[in-house]
Amino acid sequence: MILEKAATSGLSANMMLYLERKYHMDLVTGTNIITLWTAAGNFLPVLGAFVADSTVGRYTMIAFGSIVGLLGTILLWLTTVIPQARPPPCGDSTTQCNSSTIFQVIFLCFTLGLIAIGAGGIRTASMAFGADQFVERYNKKESKAALESYIGWFYTSSLIAIIISFTIVAYIQEHLGWQVGYGIPAVFMFLGAVLYFSASSFYVRSKDRSSFLTSFFQVITASYKNRHFTSASLENKIYHHKKESAFVVPSEKLRFNAILRFLNKACIVKDREICCNANGETQDSWSLCTVDQVEESKAILKVIPLWLTGVLLSVSVNQGSILIVQIMSMDRHITSSFEFPAASLNVVCFISGMSAIVLYDRIIVPLAPRITGKPFNSTSKLKIGIGIFLSIAFMVILAFIEYIRRGIAFEQGFSDNPGVVVNMSALWLILPFCLIGIGEAVNSVGQYEFFYSEFPKSMSSIASTLRDLSSSIGGLVSTSMVNVIDQVTRKGGKPSWISSDINQGHYDYFYLVIACICVVNMLYYLLCSWAYGPCQSAAVKASQEEDEIGRSSCS
Repeated sequence: MILEKAATSGLSANMMLYLERKYHMDLVTGTNIITLWTAAGNFLPVLGAFVADSTVGRYTMIAFGSIVGLLGTILLWLTTVIPQARPPPCGDSTTQCNSSTIFQVIFLCFTLGLIAIGAGGIRTASMAFGADQFVERYNKKESKAALESYIGWFYTSSLIAIIISFTIVAYIQEHLGWQVGYGIPAVFMFLGAVLYFSASSFYVRSKDRSSFLTSFFQVITASYKNRHFTSASLENKIYHHKKESAFVVPSEKLRFNAILRFLNKACIVKDREICCNANGETQDSWSLCTVDQVEESKAILKVIPLWLTGVLLSVSVNQGSILIVQIMSMDRHITSSFEFPAASLNVVCFISGMSAIVLYDRIIVPLAPRITGKPFNSTSKLKIGIGIFLSIAFMVILAFIEYIRRGIAFEQGFSDNPGVVVNMSALWLILPFCLIGIGEAVNSVGQYEFFYSEFPKSMSSIASTLRDLSSSIGGLVSTSMVNVIDQVTRKGGKPSWISSDINQGHYDYFYLVIACICVVNMLYYLLCSWAYGPCQSAAVKASQEEDEIGRSSCS
């Protein structure tokens, strides 16, 4: 997972520059390709998770992703080696560069698609597969703290991989060329595959298998068949449940619960002698479901509103290509002789996020009980809310800095010269980058904890991919928003707010629009968090140990 993240991040760090310089694409086209590629890499793990949890298993899915991802990175590297894979370079006397041919664009997208499929296979079950190895080594009392620490360090290790890519790999790409710069990610993927397969004999492979989609539709169908039951007629009813199950009757204490309570009808036993066999098992799963199945389905439906807040948060995060243009227009010198790559400023986000997680896990958690005299418990929903709040601050400060930068550009007479760097240090962007780095890290860890604890253990892979799914859809929303704002603001012959000529555009206005979306997202989150109520244990757990982990991870 770490090496895959390093490889993918190494490819995406300067992908916008690669498309502009080697494929002669404009900002909007390049942004759309990158965003769709990123979205695919975040969406495919969800599809793979259903397959992993219900059919092939987590180990096999990660193995498949490793092979396909390696093939994709090799083919993308070949585009830097084979001249026919790219349009010819622009000569000194060329007034207009040749655009890419259809075949070249198709081949490029094909390689990016393979990389996305590979990333999807690996990310499908990496966290859940790691938890399978991790939880087995801790006793019941240590499980809750161990799981929370594991999720934090899992995310931290991903940040370390990204930091390496956005510093060392990005620097190599700009100074040693694309052949070397894109060859390194291929090496990362090769090493990742070798290390993964070499340790196969040591892995603990979970045997949990479930078909959530089938179970979900069975609950919907059974609820509809029993729709004639009213609240009054439900009194003293018998509910079908598994032997020794923690759920004997379906939950009732739900806010805005009309739909969820309707699902309770799926487990009503009309006639036990007719519906169930001697072992108490139902003879028709499409007419009678277990309480466990109902609670499992309700757990999924309950998290959807909260999950949507991650989609809106991702809109503010998925502006990397536009930020690159802004950074390129500012002074990137640290000393008179050293100028850091534009993509490397993103490393501030990852360092700040990693520092926040380490500070929380190693300092705040151990010291807080000693100071307050009470057990310290930071809930997953609180972490999600903090991340959303910091996204607002990020966009507002970013808009203010761009407003100042644009003013300086006009004062220095660069309004019609987008290639000139204004006399303003790009280090001003460190503050907003720190804020969004901390916000995204805290929010992501909160989402991982929340989904993992609220879902049954047999659906751990699906739970671990929901955060990436929100990022994927957020990327699509961001792409649509960029296209809409570009089309609307360029009407009447005016420059687009997000024009490739940053001085003619209004990136500050664009950032403020996103800031308003983040404010709406914050209000929506507070409403959803209240409506959700206290987090409950996941509907289905393999043991009471996992139930305790789920109940104690959020409030």
